[in-house]
Amino acid sequence: MTAFIHRQHGAPRSRLRTWQQVRTWARLIREAEALWHVDVRALHRVAALELSQLLEEVPPEQRTRVNRWLVRYDVATRFNRDESP
Repeated sequence: MTAFIHRQHGAPRSRLRTWQQVRTWARLIREAEALWHVDVRALHRVAALELSQLLEEVPPEQRTRVNRWLVRYDVATRFNRDESP
């Protein structure tokens, strides 16, 4: 009989909190990018400011997971692997 051992990486609540934070970052970035599709220069400036601020605020340890959400949301913005804060 084979026993399967599943290793958990942190408590379920901690993993859920991390998942929610990553999803939130990706959604905020998607919303900032969506402002680029509006044909108004003022909104483009606001979108650029918000997007650059969001990119600086995402914790480095969550960037890979945020990228996965950005792919799912079909967003053009991504973090580079070698990008540091």
